[in-house]
Amino acid sequence: MSDVLILGGGFAAVWSAAAATRLVRREGADLRVTVVAAGDDLVIRPRLYQADPAAMRVPLDHVLGPIGVERVPGVATAVDTRTGTVTVRGRDGGVAERTYRRLIVATGSALVPPRLPGAEHLHNVDTIEAATKLEEHLHALPPGEGRFTAVVAGAGFTGLEIATELVGRLRALAAPEGAADGVRVVLVERDGAVGPELGPGPRPVITAALDELGVERRLGASVAEVTPEGAVLADGTVVPARTVVWTAGVQASPLTRDVPGERDGIGRLVTDRFLRVPGVPGVYAAGDTAAAPVEAGHVTMPSCQHATPLGRHAGHNAAADLLGVDPVPFTPDPYVTCLDLGAAGAVFTSGFERAVQSTGAVAKARKRAVNEEWIYPPVHDADEILRLADHRISTRRPVEPVST
Repeated sequence: MSDVLILGGGFAAVWSAAAATRLVRREGADLRVTVVAAGDDLVIRPRLYQADPAAMRVPLDHVLGPIGVERVPGVATAVDTRTGTVTVRGRDGGVAERTYRRLIVATGSALVPPRLPGAEHLHNVDTIEAATKLEEHLHALPPGEGRFTAVVAGAGFTGLEIATELVGRLRALAAPEGAADGVRVVLVERDGAVGPELGPGPRPVITAALDELGVERRLGASVAEVTPEGAVLADGTVVPARTVVWTAGVQASPLTRDVPGERDGIGRLVTDRFLRVPGVPGVYAAGDTAAAPVEAGHVTMPSCQHATPLGRHAGHNAAADLLGVDPVPFTPDPYVTCLDLGAAGAVFTSGFERAVQSTGAVAKARKRAVNEEWIYPPVHDADEILRLADHRISTRRPVEPVST
């Protein structure tokens, strides 16, 4: 039996394990903390729109091993909250049951695959395998019309980041053949504006960046069919393109359906302010499987920014429940966003109203610091891992100003 059983291998799961272990050690207790994870690595998912995605990973054993957390390689396929058991399918195909005293569901979210003709020709950057496949595809583009043209379906956060990044990636590939000027990126969005969920605040900055990079927009449009040679839009327009990337739609892990709690529109478990699932004793949710309350009546966003503090609080509270320690309410840093805009810089906003705080090179420096430094956990250093697992530590660090 595991005293605290954590399902998942992402940021929320890793920091849940570290936070639970931190409290257990602080209290001088002897509790077993276990993580069930399908992969061997913590994937740095916020970076998968960039080049060389295969390198964007941290071995889980380099983080969990030093702090004594057991890692079970396998996929959690079912949860029975009545008996306190989780069914796990191992890599050899064998199935076993794991029992728990406290459970943290942190199995993340996934892109919703579209149902349209030719969907097998689509690419995405939702997983490290998919992002690596896209990278390999770009480096093996065959000659012909649309060779250096990419269509990106969805102008949300991910769509904007991959579209603006693809401009530079395709130009670098086309330059040796003297074709850099022929690079074309087409952004297709059902809504009438780019970044619909980002609101009007940063939109002028985003639009200016797309103009600067030459990213074309097809607003109020959708991809209806994909072929190896391009994309067909719903109005019949054919865009010759050897690369079509899908970014629209996300759904929480289907494992949340096994927990008899309330779920939101994308399947996340609704939690109380201590990250407990109401009405389901001993079960907590963190990361993209949790819809937890934050400031001003909002709930968490499915992002790394919230996944890390969600993990710290869920791990602490699950262990606290067993140790007779008072739980702590979920209190993350105030919400911000930092959207990468490729060679056009970035835009940094604050609050759920997304008020623009910085743009260009200053925002880009922050984005790089977040993606390339802040979100990486320390490795091989138990003391530092446990220090950073403290739920009271801010995930923010100052960024040196950069002149524009």
